[in-house]
Parts: sequence; structure tokens; C-alpha cells
Amino acid sequence: MEERVWHKSYDEGVTPSIEYEDTTLRDMLAKSARSYPNATAMVFMNMKMSYARLKDEVDRLATALSEMGVKKDSRVAVQLPNLPQTIIAYQACQVLGAQAVMTNPLYMPREIEHQWHDASVEVAVVADFIFASKIEPMRAKLPAKQYVVASIPEYLRFPLNLLAPLKLKKAQPQPLIAKVAESDSVHHFRKLLGRTEPRPPKVDIAMDDLAALQYTGGTTGVAKGAMLTQRNLSYNAQQARAWFPAMKNADEVFLAALPYFHSFGMQCCMNLPIFIAATMVVLPNPRDIPAMMKALCKHRVTMMPAVPAIFNAILNHPEVGSFDLSSIKSCFSGSAPLPVEVLERFEKMTGAKIAEGFGLTETSPVTHVNPFGGVRKIGSIGIPVPDTDCRIVDIEDGKTDKAVGEEGEIIIKGPQVMKGYWNMPGETAGMIREGWLYTGDLATMDAEGYFKIVGRKKDMIIVGGYNVYPDEVDGVLMMHDAVLEAATIGVPEEKKGERVKSFVVFKPGRKASFEELEKHCKDNLAAYKVPKLWEERAELPKSTVLKVLRRELRDEELKKSKKGD
Repeated sequence: MEERVWHKSYDEGVTPSIEYEDTTLRDMLAKSARSYPNATAMVFMNMKMSYARLKDEVDRLATALSEMGVKKDSRVAVQLPNLPQTIIAYQACQVLGAQAVMTNPLYMPREIEHQWHDASVEVAVVADFIFASKIEPMRAKLPAKQYVVASIPEYLRFPLNLLAPLKLKKAQPQPLIAKVAESDSVHHFRKLLGRTEPRPPKVDIAMDDLAALQYTGGTTGVAKGAMLTQRNLSYNAQQARAWFPAMKNADEVFLAALPYFHSFGMQCCMNLPIFIAATMVVLPNPRDIPAMMKALCKHRVTMMPAVPAIFNAILNHPEVGSFDLSSIKSCFSGSAPLPVEVLERFEKMTGAKIAEGFGLTETSPVTHVNPFGGVRKIGSIGIPVPDTDCRIVDIEDGKTDKAVGEEGEIIIKGPQVMKGYWNMPGETAGMIREGWLYTGDLATMDAEGYFKIVGRKKDMIIVGGYNVYPDEVDGVLMMHDAVLEAATIGVPEEKKGERVKSFVVFKPGRKASFEELEKHCKDNLAAYKVPKLWEERAELPKSTVLKVLRRELRDEELKKSKKGD
């Protein structure tokens, strides 16, 4: 790795380049199970599972999948919330050299059909309530021939294994448990493992073989399958491990609330913990903040990967003061900008440090993180992790490097960059050029090599020829002590191109007039950036990883304007 200005800001013990272990995901689990067989691999409500048992369960499922015809380079869909079965299914794919196709549990039939056909899925591991409500009615349209059906309570111990089904039947908006009959092509997860010996076939798996097809882009168009290799995922876990040299093998406890079907959750809540034989505290619902706080407190979580909405929700929960969250040492925040006020309040409350970072599905995902021990620039995404190069280039020609402090597109090169998009050579050629991955994110770099995201090409608002970045406006709005959340979009206007509109959610028991918010923005933003249109919302539309969906807000506005016409 050539010397870069940001290398001077690395923490002590973190080097610009790493001597990587060429270890596949399969071998990462095998090593942790061999070295720390009795260490707790996961906690799920009242169930604990050791690394030795996790390895045994994975080998049993891998054997069963092999008997169903899964082999190297087969694609296996995994459509589950965060459960023990999700980890087992993902890891079983790695044992066989098959690709895991992690599928959002909230996907509707049209989305499932597209993804599974695109990936040529042969076998699917799905939750019983998903199978009954979505899969069974459309099985004839799907490529999968065999199904392994998992149920949320099946890994729970007494008495929760008896009580949970009663609660899950009453869940809204739909029951989270369903009766599914076994057949030659439908198998119950625990029963299948119970009657299968842990004897998976021996498969040669190379570092450049595919490990996962991770779909992305569904919110902006047709979902694309990012081809992530064993090297991509293994090396990125090792990059993250190197960034936190204070982490101790078999001694850390990770909150595993971010969905495993998302690259952030898959890597930072599963692959990284397994690499260091850490405990994963598995939570199926990242929106259940009371359950999350109880888990953080009860299991003495030390490492907390999360998104800004989770930190914010914990801080603003009325019962937060009754929980001891002092065990948390380190938090990684990604997926969206972290408001300064949220960072400062959370750190003061817990004593932990939050390192804001950045990544994409296409980069496995981590590329940038703020140093933990050195200079941390709040509001920035930090600096590139080892063996990662980065440039800010002109958004028009994609080649000319921008000067320090100037805005441009951030492009990235490193071992974590995907192989390409599945069956989409044209999309791949547009995204990866001469080894550089073009992110579509707009950023600046300062003199010390710290990067700051200012927006996305597609989100950028043009007001009278000036660029307005929604993240900046949202950040200023959330500095106001009455604002819980904000989302800013551009609304088409004939004269100036677009007008700035902000949607705000107020904190419980707090209010502010739009005139007051406008004055607050005028005190902190150039006049052309100040919102001209306002709307109060009880909540903002969010993805399953709690990322605000500006696209939905824009679509609503376009529908309104069409009705007006």
C-alpha cells in the first residue's frame, strides 16, 4: 500500500497494510470452534449456544442441504429475521461452497420472485410465517425446489418455547408463526437437523470463490446481486479486526440487531464476531428498543454496531434511565450520518465511544472508520481502513482529482471491493472502472485525509444552480432540541429547478413552529439551502435497517403535483 496522508492518523498498532490470513468463512468458524469450543457463540432470548454446538448444527444443515442437491456454486436463499437459524443457514452455505442469497423478510412476492429467479435459487431456508403467507401461494412461480422451514421459538428453552407461540400468534400486522406441513420438499429446520448426521462433503473452496450474492439497489430500481467473494468478506472482517486492536478473542459480546440480510449486519454482527469467537446477542427486531436495552444490559454487551436511528431511539426512550449500559465499550455507526448531538449524548450516557464509519454493499461493506484512540472528527466518516485507497473525483468526468475541501464523487479501491454484479456486466462496467469502485456518494476530503459525505448524486437538490445536500440540512434540523428526526428532499419548481422541503418528527412532548425551524436553519445555512416547504410527520418511512427512505417522500410529492395538474 502506497503511503497516504491518512496513514498518519492511524491508531497505535494499526498498520497501513495487513498480513492477511487466507481463511474462508467456513474455516473462520471451524477455527473458532476448535480454539474456543466452550465459548458462547450466540445468545437468543433464554438460549445459549457454544461454538462447538454451532459448528455441529452448521455441519448437520450442510449435510442435509447436500442431500437435497446443494453443491459448490449452488445458490441458497435465506429469508429469515435475525435468528439462530439465520446464522446456521448462512454458515452451512459456506461449508458447501454455495452462495447465500440473503432475502429481506419484508419482501413481497414480486420482489422475492425477481431475486430468486435472478439468482437461480435451488433451495430456500425461510421462516414458517413467510412460507405460509407468501411462498406457498406462489411456489409454482419460484425456482426453488426444496424448502427448509424455520420457526422463531424452535431454539428457545422452557418455558419460552411454550409461551412464545402464543405471543407470536397475536403479533400485528400479521402472526409471526404458522403451521407448515412437512413433505418430500418441505422440511422443518430442527427436525431436519435432528435426523441428520454432521458429515458434510469435503469441498475445495478458494479465496476468490463467491460466498454470497448480496442484493442491493432495490429502493432505486431493479435489485442487483453484488458478487462478494470469500476474500472480500474474510479480508474485510480482518480489516475491521485490525482497526480495533483492543478487541480480545472469545471475550467480546456483540449486539446482533442489524439484519443479517443487510451487508452491515452480515459482516459486523456475524462474520466479524465469528472471526474473533465473540458472543452474538441475536435480536430479531431492531425496532424493539425496550428488548434491545434489556439485552444490552443483561448480557453486558461490549461492541455495538448500529445505525443512527437506533442510538437516537435509545436516547429518547422514556425508560432508558433504568438500564445500565455501561458495559458498552465501542460502537460503530454507519448507514446514515450520525447527528453530533446524538453522538455526544450517547457517549455521555454510556461511557462508550462511537466510531462513525462508511461502507457499501459492494465493498463488503467497510471502507472508512474514525480512529478510536487518535483524532476522531465528529461528522466525518473517518479515514480509509488498511489496504484501502480512496479519491475524490469530478462528478462529470470521473477522473480529475478534486482539491482538498472540494466536493466530488468518492471512489474506492481495495480487497473488499466486490467482483461485480451478478449477470449484469454493463452495470459492473459502470460501477468498477480500472479497479476503482464509483460509489455515487458525494464527499470532501480534508488536509489530513478525513472524508465527509455530503450527499448522493441522486439525492442532491439543485436550487437556482446551487447544490443542496439533504444530509446537511437534516443535520442542522436535528441540532434543534425539539426535532427527533428530519428528512429533506427536492420538490420540482419551474423557476429555480427545485425547492427544498423538510419533513420533521418532533420529540415526544416537544414542538416547534415551522417559523422557528426556518430561523434556526437561516442561522446555520446559506439562504438557498433553507427549506421553503415543511411538513410534520408522526414518523418517517424507513427501510428494514432503519434508513430513511427519501425516495418514498419524493414519490408522494410527485403524486401530489400530478393530482394538482
